[in-house]
Amino acid sequence: MPLELLTIPCLSDNYAFLIHDDESGDTALVDAPEAAPIQAVLDERGWTLSDILLTHHHDDHVAGVSELRGDARVIGAQADAHRMPPLDDAVVEGDALTVLGCDVEIYDVSGHTNGHIAFHIPHERLLFTGDSLMAQGCGRLFEGKPAQMWDSLRKLRDFHAETQVCSGHEYTLTNARFAASLEPGNPALISRLEATEKARENGRATVPSLLGLERETNPFLRADDPALATALGMEDADPADIFSEVRSRRDRV
Repeated sequence: MPLELLTIPCLSDNYAFLIHDDESGDTALVDAPEAAPIQAVLDERGWTLSDILLTHHHDDHVAGVSELRGDARVIGAQADAHRMPPLDDAVVEGDALTVLGCDVEIYDVSGHTNGHIAFHIPHERLLFTGDSLMAQGCGRLFEGKPAQMWDSLRKLRDFHAETQVCSGHEYTLTNARFAASLEPGNPALISRLEATEKARENGRATVPSLLGLERETNPFLRADDPALATALGMEDADPADIFSEVRSRRDRV
């Protein structure tokens, strides 16, 4: 049976994710912005955490760990261990990891922070990206450089198109408006903006999103797309420089 995925709204615009294996009864949590809403779902379902996976050290992704951890195994980046809650497994890109009976791939996606990681479960087509790749966006570069973040996102964009991108915030409407401002005549961007507006008007989450849709409409994955380069007047520019320009413009929105 496939794993069950639940998206849990936390704080003002964060998301945490619960993954449950009905056969074993095990449940994993990805990021812990706050304990109360996550614990409420665990109690309602009668689930107990077996694993907590952390993408990066920011408080709005780890603040609930101490209250929730119990006997759960806490997994995070070795490079971030010094500023994380105590880790049971400190991992690096390429480490072999098994969660809920599934192989999990670890990717270093530094840029938003140094030491940020993403978790990919190929068998389930699930990708947990924290604040690296986001729905029609990417995280602000607090510690990394644009070229570093561009390299990080390129690691993620070629997984299966039906992969669910489970990112950390409900920023999609602002991201969609920004993307459409870069290419006002792009029908894919107009369509996604309309769909996002409708979803938010009806109180629906826009996360997870499908990777195929991100490849088509996320400007931060399209820095090597000639159409975007032309729209920016940067036809001969290196993709890393185009990424940097897009990130700079987004930071001013």
